[in-house]
Amino acid sequence: MSPGMEEGERVLVVEDDQAARVGLEQLIGMWGYTVASAGDGDEAIDRLDTFAPGIVLTDLVMPRMGGLELLRAIQKRGDDITTVILTAQGTVESAVEAIKQGAYDYLTKPVDLARLKILLENIVERHLTIREVKVLRRQLREHGSFGPMVGNSSSMRAIYDIIERAAPTTASILITGESGTGKELVAQTIHRLSARAAGPFVPLSCAAIPDTLLESELFGHEKGAFTGAMERRQGCFELAHRGTLFLDEVAEMTPATQVKLLRVLQERSFRRLGGRTEQTVDVRVIAATNADPHEAVAQGSLRGDLFYRLNVFGIRLPPLRDRLEDLPLLIQAFIKEFNASNDRSVAGVDPDAMRALEQHSWPGNIRELRNAIERATIVAKGRFIETRDLPGLPGAAPKPASASALTPGTTVEEAERQLILMTLASTNNNKTRAASMLGISLKTLHNKLNRFRIQGGDEGA
Repeated sequence: MSPGMEEGERVLVVEDDQAARVGLEQLIGMWGYTVASAGDGDEAIDRLDTFAPGIVLTDLVMPRMGGLELLRAIQKRGDDITTVILTAQGTVESAVEAIKQGAYDYLTKPVDLARLKILLENIVERHLTIREVKVLRRQLREHGSFGPMVGNSSSMRAIYDIIERAAPTTASILITGESGTGKELVAQTIHRLSARAAGPFVPLSCAAIPDTLLESELFGHEKGAFTGAMERRQGCFELAHRGTLFLDEVAEMTPATQVKLLRVLQERSFRRLGGRTEQTVDVRVIAATNADPHEAVAQGSLRGDLFYRLNVFGIRLPPLRDRLEDLPLLIQAFIKEFNASNDRSVAGVDPDAMRALEQHSWPGNIRELRNAIERATIVAKGRFIETRDLPGLPGAAPKPASASALTPGTTVEEAERQLILMTLASTNNNKTRAASMLGISLKTLHNKLNRFRIQGGDEGA
């Protein structure tokens, strides 16, 4: 069974030649799939409801209903089915037309069984990615996050769309943005949504490695390749085989190392330092840089040919100051994280502290925010982070005691009412964000507002 394949992935074989149909059905079943068959398109349509396949492997030319008509019928039904066409050499043009109309791929007869096996494995991996994306979309709708990435602003939604399109491919990706905007997190998300998710994710900061050692870190070395090379050592390309290699600060590489990186991207092979034989690798490269890549190319710090080879998909992450609408979601996610890791029970941020957070320019972006919330969660003396817990931010001065602070004897109902009021104030009366921060559904928040006779604010996005 293929790695990562769900038990019983269903394949429907549609073939009018009985011997070929039975042979394919038995072989695919031996590979670990649940298989059924049909003699033509009409019979296949009947099997769609009773068998519910995820993959349809269909002959192109059959009596009554052929493969192209079956493909159209499946698309009209709207079923999540991946279709592969089987065709004789003389009808390859029709198979190509089927690809244009939505078929996943085609195989010529006699079927190359090794290629069929690989094709089915690729489709299974594709299905897993599609299901994962559906989960993440639901997570985005309900909680304003996309996997480990948090944010519901228009700029972040655009980035999620690119990630969805880029992740299932093998294309190289270049992520740009200021330091602290979460470039490695984007790379990890792409890896998680790709067919390589079961393989290694290997990060390497090119700026953190001395120029003299970077080539060895990337490509490895043989024993005796240089002074101190006491044994053969694998580099990051070998370690990332069948997975993803994340190269942060790629523009910090020397021009000579950039040339060698470009060759690996083009040839998919390299030599270890001091080695004589070529090593072949299957690695997807995701690169990142803090610099403007166009300026880096113009200044000569980044080779133009390497830039174009990496920038098949380009993702630019906005600085935090340009997506402040995501601030409440980010803050609440960090509070939840640090409550768990430090055994704390901070509920949120009070209105004055939220204003201080919103007024800060965040030059260190999300990394700076994360550090600030980690410290504040640890030092907070009450249930809410106050301005005194945020040194260095605008307006972060000791806060006078609030007249509405909870005191011994306050009823649970009154405490809950004050918490809702305080959270609504911190979100500028955005009920959707307030519900998210409180850890309840929007419907539950509405019910509580009605019970306490509180006038709610905007629904929000």
